[in-house]
Amino acid sequence: MFEAVEELLVEHADLETRLADPSVHSDQANARKLAKRYAELTPITRVYRAWRQAGEDIEAARELAAEEPEFLAEVKDSEARREELTEELRLLLVPRDPNDEKDVILEVKAGEGGEESALFAGDLLRMYLRFAERVGWKTEIIDANESDLGGYKDVSVAVKTRGSTEPGQGVWAKLKYEGGVHRVQRVPATESQGRIHTSAAGVLVTPEAEEVEVEIVANDLRIDVYRSSGPGGQSVNTTDSAVRITHLPTGIVASCQNEKSQLQNKEQAMRILRSRLLAAAQEEAEREASDARRSQVRTVDRSERIRTYNYPENRISDHRTGFKSYNLDQVLDGELNAVIQSCVDADAAAKLAAAQQN
Repeated sequence: MFEAVEELLVEHADLETRLADPSVHSDQANARKLAKRYAELTPITRVYRAWRQAGEDIEAARELAAEEPEFLAEVKDSEARREELTEELRLLLVPRDPNDEKDVILEVKAGEGGEESALFAGDLLRMYLRFAERVGWKTEIIDANESDLGGYKDVSVAVKTRGSTEPGQGVWAKLKYEGGVHRVQRVPATESQGRIHTSAAGVLVTPEAEEVEVEIVANDLRIDVYRSSGPGGQSVNTTDSAVRITHLPTGIVASCQNEKSQLQNKEQAMRILRSRLLAAAQEEAEREASDARRSQVRTVDRSERIRTYNYPENRISDHRTGFKSYNLDQVLDGELNAVIQSCVDADAAAKLAAAQQN
């Protein structure tokens, strides 16, 4: 492991030299790529140097303790510190998801439960919007199909950072664990007898693709226009402004009816389509990869039930990691950090175990 770190230190120093050269920045795309790699290696370099310093501190403390026993406590402290740094370094060396710094398109769809499920989908949307607000991300509703009682049959939102991020702090790095079926247990607003019902909503998260990442041939698309439906302004239900795009080779469909013009809806639908095509290509690659390389937290099967929101007990449970807490009201107000961190930690532990077996 430490031989590999030495090589990374050499690469880090080389990148530092290259980024200091003004001529490198004449090619902005290349400069961003180098800067991104430099940022990825900086934490590894910092922790490795601290690890090496801890080793020197242990040797110095042992020499002193040979003559003065009171230095034995310092030896133990330095050894404990080095063990912590060793574990931190192992985690930093776990291969990262190349999409971690990407922005995402997050979709919430009502499932079983009718109007109650649509209301829960609205609650989930608000939770993600509040979480994004808390961490300083930007959000943009791309498409929304509202229900009669103010929930959502389905809604798509783009979530973006406000600039560069630290490694592992991007939108995809945090929200990729949200994909799956979210189950709610509560007394619905439509229930007159006060009985607890169970319903569900589905969440789909895909990294937002740049146009250069996904090649889409115009002849592979079927574009249908239709009249928007649902509550809205004067333009809704009066013009054929809604757009549905079907990618014929894969059968993947994306639609948008939220904007007033057909052109705007087409552009938004293309954003969704590009992200879905990128996700499909990456999932195919994951299926072809060995089991050891797959995340044991976020599986390819997005239909699995991942989380339960129990209102009577104010409890939230993540079924993949065993996380459980009794602050559901705060989580629904955007306090998602602890829930997400349980997934990040479990994913890292699984990847680390897989790496140690290889």
